Amino acid sequence: MRYAAFTMKNLRCAFGIAAALGLVCMDQQALSQVVVKAARMLDVRSGRIVSPGEVVVDGQRIVSIGAGAEPAGAKVIDLGDVTLMPGMIDAHVHLFLHPGAEDLQTVEESVPQRTLIAIDAARMDLLGGFTAERDMGTEGAGSADTAVREAINSGMFPGPRMRMSGNAVDLLGGHEDANRFNPAQHVLSNADYANNANELRQVIRQQRKEGADFTKIYETGADRYANGVLTTPYQYTVEELKAAIAETNRYGRGPGHGVSVHATAEPGTGFAVEAGVESVDHADYLSPATMKMMKEKGIPAVPTFAISEYFAIHAGSPAATARRMESLNFHVAEFKKQLAAGVPMAVGSDVGPFPHGTQARELELMVKYGMTPADVLKADLLNGAKLLGWDGQIGELKAGFYADVIAVEGNPIADISSVTKVKFVMKGGVVYKQ
Repeated sequence: MRYAAFTMKNLRCAFGIAAALGLVCMDQQALSQVVVKAARMLDVRSGRIVSPGEVVVDGQRIVSIGAGAEPAGAKVIDLGDVTLMPGMIDAHVHLFLHPGAEDLQTVEESVPQRTLIAIDAARMDLLGGFTAERDMGTEGAGSADTAVREAINSGMFPGPRMRMSGNAVDLLGGHEDANRFNPAQHVLSNADYANNANELRQVIRQQRKEGADFTKIYETGADRYANGVLTTPYQYTVEELKAAIAETNRYGRGPGHGVSVHATAEPGTGFAVEAGVESVDHADYLSPATMKMMKEKGIPAVPTFAISEYFAIHAGSPAATARRMESLNFHVAEFKKQLAAGVPMAVGSDVGPFPHGTQARELELMVKYGMTPADVLKADLLNGAKLLGWDGQIGELKAGFYADVIAVEGNPIADISSVTKVKFVMKGGVVYKQ
């Protein structure tokens, strides 16, 4: 049929949907090559800013970088006094959550409603400069995230490259079970139940059947912080976690498709690292032995400071704010110890309970609490690409990599707050913001 070549992207442009979404459409079929130019460009691996910035894109990929590489007949996008850098990576997001009562929205809002919310959240994150993300649990929406990922990949809706987990995995009465509700009402958990190694295998198999890329497991919770000490029950033993990891490894899909854990303190953090998870998310407290193992195994911590700051600011009362700040300050002190011990870091914000598209704040906080801007950018872009299983594909402006390019005001090496001022977004050679 004649209409077969009229793609969904063409439809969005033709009917003005792109304008309504705040996007810029470029017909990549009509352009053989595109050159993106700016005053500066970030060399992530060396931690340097180079001038001028020039990236040549052909289709979805970068073909060359550097001044003088401009091919004849290419379309030139000259952005002026900004810095080109790779699209940012958020290794811990919740597309299916939004600000408000988290426990109630998962009960009161239908899965179709929450899926529409997730599609808009993905759009906001992309416009905020995040071109790749890892969704750490749909919080009761099951495998609906698979539909969001496929809609983005097909060009139906704008959004980052996504790794999806489906529901997180939890045990009966665990961190995400509906423990505060009347048991007679049988309010469902926000996670999938698994109470032993065999049930972990069964849940993982079901989730992979439904399209999950990786598995998120709640390894600790609920937390208690008192008198300067954080305590939390573990949920799975080392042997159970190893069984889960072995099951994910059976699929043979490599990094980015294994097990990552919500784990805030010992002994759960140590159990997870001993078992060999891909990341320890939150990581409020790690023992010296656990930190040593993480350094040796290359397992990153994902601190998620932005959500802690947001909850402290919006705690609702001075007393609640003080409690939240005391807990955050504890995490900051432990984070400094983790940096001194050489624990690898990746960047994840836990965005969802706070507004999508604003999570570049996480990079600012990691600098505020002890990292240099160059090291935070490496944690975000290099470690993030590896964690998501796209090492050698994203995270650098380099020939052969996906053309995921953003432009920010100022110099992010001199002032990390530049990453909160995104003026241009390209993902896979398509411009979404200019």
